[in-house]
Amino acid sequence: MSGGQRVTGDSRIGRRGFLAGAATAAAGASLVGLSPADAVPVEAGVSKFAFPAERTVRVLVTGDAGTGTRSQWAVADAMREHHRRQPFSLALGLGDNIYESGPNSGVDVQFADKFENPNAGLDFPWLMVLGNHDTSSIFGGDGGWLLRGNNEVEYHAHSARWWMPSRYYSVRLPEENPVVEFFVLDINPLASYIPPLFDPYWTVDGQFMNEQRAWLDRAITESPAKWKIACTHQPYLNNGPRGDAGRYEGLAIEPLNGIHAKRFFEDHVVGKCHFILSGHDHSLQVLEPTSESKGTRQIISGAAAKTVGAEPKLTPGGTHPVLFENYHQLGYMVMELTASTADLRIVTVDLANGGADEAFARRLA
Repeated sequence: MSGGQRVTGDSRIGRRGFLAGAATAAAGASLVGLSPADAVPVEAGVSKFAFPAERTVRVLVTGDAGTGTRSQWAVADAMREHHRRQPFSLALGLGDNIYESGPNSGVDVQFADKFENPNAGLDFPWLMVLGNHDTSSIFGGDGGWLLRGNNEVEYHAHSARWWMPSRYYSVRLPEENPVVEFFVLDINPLASYIPPLFDPYWTVDGQFMNEQRAWLDRAITESPAKWKIACTHQPYLNNGPRGDAGRYEGLAIEPLNGIHAKRFFEDHVVGKCHFILSGHDHSLQVLEPTSESKGTRQIISGAAAKTVGAEPKLTPGGTHPVLFENYHQLGYMVMELTASTADLRIVTVDLANGGADEAFARRLA
C-alpha cells in the first residue's frame, strides 16, 4: 500500500495546469475484485453491516462529502433524520471521500474525522467510489498519486460501514434474484488532472484499465439484475462547471479534457446501464436520457459538503435536457428501487438553520 514517487512541479499551479510532461510515477500492484468479496480481508473484530435482503432497495446517494466541516455535518444530520423516518438500505459515496488530498494510510485519523464521526448512526453499508481528491499528489484534487487510493481500499478491513474491497467492484441486491446491481468504477486513471503518462500500469491502455474494461463488459453482460447502475466520481454528462467527459473544465487539450473517460463511458457504460450516478460537480442534477447517452440517465449528487455557488458558471457549449438542477444548495438524493420501478427524491439542506426540504420527487422508470 505504500510507495509511489512524488511529482515535482510548481504547487501553485491550479487544476489541469500541468501539461503532458507532468505525471505521476506511482507504481504497485492493484487491488481489484469482481464482486463484493475478499479482495481485502476484514480485520479481526470488525463486523461489517449486513446488506439488505428485501426486494425494495432504498439507497442514500451522496458525494463529495469528506470535509469534516459544518457543511458535511449539517447534511449528515438531515440524512440521520431521514433514516429515522424512512430507513435506508445502504449508501453510495460517490468519491472525494477524504478532502483535500486523500488519506496517508489505511488507518489515517481522517477516516474518523471525515467519515465515521459525521455518519454516526447511519449504520448500513456505504459503497465507496474513489475520486480525484482521494488520489492527490502535490495539490488537492490533482489525482496525480493513483496508488494513494489503495489506502481507502485498505480501510475496508477496519470499518463496519466503509465498503471498498477493491478499487472497482459490483454489488447485487438482494443476492438472489437481484433487483439492482451497482458497478462501482475507478476512472481516475482516465480523468486525473495529472495524467499517468510515465507508469504503464496506470496508463489509458495499461493493465489496470484494460482489466477493468474486460471485467465491466463481462459483469454487465452476466448480470441478472433488473436495474444496472454505474457509479463513478467523474460524470459522463454534466451541466455544471466541471463539464462533460471530453470537455472537463471546458478544456480542449487532450487528454486533460477527459477524452479517454468519454471513450470509456461510450464504449462500456452508456446504453448498457440504466443510470450513471456521479459526483465531482458540487451540484444536484437529474439529466434526461438522450440519443447521446443511448438512453442511459446521468444523475449527479455532489453537494454533500460543497456547492458550486449562487451564480454558477455552467458548462461551456450549452446544456443537456434536465429534469432538475440545483447549484447553490447542499443536499443528497434517495433512490428507491423495486423489481418494476425506480423512484428518485432530492433533499436540499439549509446550512443556516439545518432545515431539510424535499426539492424533487419523480418516478424515473
